[in-house]
Amino acid sequence: MCTWMSLSFQDSVSPLMEQLIMFHDHVMMIIIFITLIVFYMMFSLYLSLYVNRNLLEGQFIEFVWTIIPAVMLIFIALPSLRILYLIEEVNNPLLTIKGVGHQWYWSYEYSDFCQIDFDSFMSSYEDSSFNTFRLLDVDNRIVIPFGVQVRFLVSSFDVIHSWTVPSLGLKLDALPGRVNQGLIYLMRPGLFFGQCSEICGSNHSFMPIVLESINVSMFMNWLSNF
Repeated sequence: MCTWMSLSFQDSVSPLMEQLIMFHDHVMMIIIFITLIVFYMMFSLYLSLYVNRNLLEGQFIEFVWTIIPAVMLIFIALPSLRILYLIEEVNNPLLTIKGVGHQWYWSYEYSDFCQIDFDSFMSSYEDSSFNTFRLLDVDNRIVIPFGVQVRFLVSSFDVIHSWTVPSLGLKLDALPGRVNQGLIYLMRPGLFFGQCSEICGSNHSFMPIVLESINVSMFMNWLSNF
């Protein structure tokens, strides 16, 4: 989860988030390279008492500073398109979960099983303890087995919400009358926190998301409790 003075990404728990972090590092290296070159040229021209006449007018230098940015954009666009296709790809999911946004809580339904649905409200202040996270924990968590492809469907009952878990690299808009889908593939157990990322009213900040990742046997025992 995101902690105080954390300036980087959260630890990835899905292959998609790993790809997003690698793409971020790739683009940042290109941006830093461009920034250093530009600052070097600016300071060298500012501090120099001489003027290079070949920089004032020349077709070759104009050709160079047109081609180089185009090549850099290609190196950025190709991995970006690859990740965009990975985000939309859902192949042979073994489990389907539907989440519906309300003002101001989430409700979940395990579509592959009969009568498994529940509401997820933010934990009240009276029920909180030193073992819970204030304004982030909920009374009913989403339970998902790791190492299993899960199709997650999102919609809304009233206004526009957004189901977001940063460590998954997943942000799905919950729109009334529409169903969006995304892929969840967890690589390790743990608790992963998220929040609604679309301003949906006065209690927008008080509808958190908590995803609990467990192994398959524990997940089957959890299902048997319903």
